[in-house]
Formats: sequence, C-alpha cells, structure tokens
Amino acid sequence: MEKKLQNLLKIINRYRSAVIAFSGGTDSTFLASIAGEVLPKRVLLVTASSLSYPRTELQQAKSLARRLGLPHRVIVSEETAIAGFSDNPPDRCYLCKRGLFSKVSAVARKKGYAAVFDGSNADDVKDYRPGRKALNELGVISPLSEAKLTKKEIRLLSAGRGLATADKPSAACLASRFPYGERITERKLRRVDRAETALRKLGFRQFRVRSHGDCARIEINQAELEKAWKMRTVISKACKKSGFVFVAIDADGYRTGAMNEALGL
Repeated sequence: MEKKLQNLLKIINRYRSAVIAFSGGTDSTFLASIAGEVLPKRVLLVTASSLSYPRTELQQAKSLARRLGLPHRVIVSEETAIAGFSDNPPDRCYLCKRGLFSKVSAVARKKGYAAVFDGSNADDVKDYRPGRKALNELGVISPLSEAKLTKKEIRLLSAGRGLATADKPSAACLASRFPYGERITERKLRRVDRAETALRKLGFRQFRVRSHGDCARIEINQAELEKAWKMRTVISKACKKSGFVFVAIDADGYRTGAMNEALGL
C-alpha cells in the first residue's frame, strides 16, 4: 500500500496543476487531500450540482472543501437536459459523464489548469461502467485507479490522514436508482432523494432506494437488515410520504451496481 501511495504522488506530480471533479465522497476527498499537498495552490475542486446529486452530498462537499483549505467551485450540470439521458439506456452513465466532464474540462481550460482528475479507483474497473469511455475520450486522468489503489486501501489511508470520509458509505448519482428503460424525470429524482433523506434520518448508513415505477425497492446493508425489518412500518410510511405507493425491502440487501444485474453483467 505504501508503494502505491508513492506511485500516486508521482502520478499527480506529472502535472503542474489540476481540476478535481469533487463529489465529497471517500475517493475524491482522499485524492483532493493528496493533490493539495503535491500541487500547493495549483488545485481547484469542482462539484456539479444537479437533480441526480443528493442535496445532502452537495452541502457535505462544500464543508469538506473548506476543511481541506482548497478553492472550490460549484457548477450546474443538469443531466435531464442531455439528449437521451431521460430515456435511461444502458449507456446512460456515458451520456452523463460526457456532459459533466465536458463542463469540468471547460472550467480547467478557461482557468488554465493542466489536467482534470477524477476519483475512480482500482475497483471501479471491475463493474460495468460505461462512463469510463467518456473519461477516456475527454482525457480525464484517474490517479487512484492508475496507482492501483482499491477502495479498502483508500479508506485505510484516509483514516491515517484523519479524513472524515474514511468510513463514509459509498454513494452514486440518483439516476442509478432506476432500471434501464424506465424514464427518469425530475419528479422521480426528487422522490428518491426525499426517501433516501428520510432513511438517513432514521439512522441507516448504507442503502439505496431503487425506483420501480411507484414501488420503492429498498436495499439495505446486511448488517442493518434486521433493524430495517423491525422498522418496516416506519420505513414504509416514510417512503410513501416521499411519493411512493408501494414499498419493499430487498432480501438480498445492499450491493453496488444492482441495476446491472438485469443486463446479465
């Protein structure tokens, strides 16, 4: 792990300055922390605000940027305005990343930064991620992935640096809550956001509210499933208040890329 960290420093040091796509998650926060030291006063954090980015995440990203002492800019990247995105095809992530990183790259060019970094890690290449194609097309650099750092290693290194995001649950854009082919609308995105905010307030840490029409299929981490079952009436009420008609707790629990299961991947 120490060798990987040293390799990461070398990768970042290849560039005289960088814009970092900053979500405020474990990966991008760790990358920002390291890059801020390797490239002092030559790093800009950029966060894209949109309907698919949970409101609580945006506020946390702003707070983390202040704690890191790095300049931070919030831009608007509304995916629903991208042609084809709302139809939710299997390559939706490509359309989204292409639109988002085109805007981030434009900020980098305008401000004179040499590179654009994203927080993809070595584990991300194992899942179906069409967004990687967009990053490659736009020349976005993924230092953590290039250094072969895994999520577990990034968490350990983050803890060693005292970063508050060391044990932060994994997050993903709200568009990932919909089965491919189900149309994504502003109303549906807001409904999912409200439901997940409600579950977070109930004390759950790692979960997803998957939207299947008017049904909320809730994936909750195995360690919290028993608690969720005991609180099923409260959970159902919260999700219905958010706009869903039916509520189901998934017996298989939380797992990343669950919607890709329908693609046979």
